[in-house]
Amino acid sequence: MDHAHMDHSGMSHSGMDHGGGMKDMCSMNMLFTWDTTNLCIVFRQWHVRSTTSLFFSLVAVIFLAVGYEALRSLSRQYEEALDNRVRAAPSLDVPVTESTPILAGQSQGQADQRAHLIKAVLYGLQNFYAFMLMLIFMTYNGWVMIAVSLGAFLGYLFFGKRTSATKDNACH
Repeated sequence: MDHAHMDHSGMSHSGMDHGGGMKDMCSMNMLFTWDTTNLCIVFRQWHVRSTTSLFFSLVAVIFLAVGYEALRSLSRQYEEALDNRVRAAPSLDVPVTESTPILAGQSQGQADQRAHLIKAVLYGLQNFYAFMLMLIFMTYNGWVMIAVSLGAFLGYLFFGKRTSATKDNACH
């Protein structure tokens, strides 16, 4: 089809937005970068638009990573308390009397189910948290990567006193 005879020079296109203004869009880097222009961290709403918002975003990322280590510590403490409770419970050979209640009136099966449910919830939260930190790290922005690592360092410093530093660390 020949369109050479069509003249569009007299038409006004001023009311049409062709999306050419990429000024305030999120960029997605697939290579390492230090550039923070149009940086969005995981969500479109977490858009870094200034040095101040970059600073507060990095502080938030540090706190998120510290929080992950706090959650891991809480999970470990819960499991240790559970193990201590099991060790302190009377053996099956000893008859249960009023002076040896089994976990405040609960049957052993109910207590085991409840404990397993709590452990499963903590495990699920840890996995969700770890994958979110992985997505934050995958902005491939050097500043954000440093913030995640600094948060992991501080979190381990504050909450990892009884944990091996070489223990498996799923996603960050």
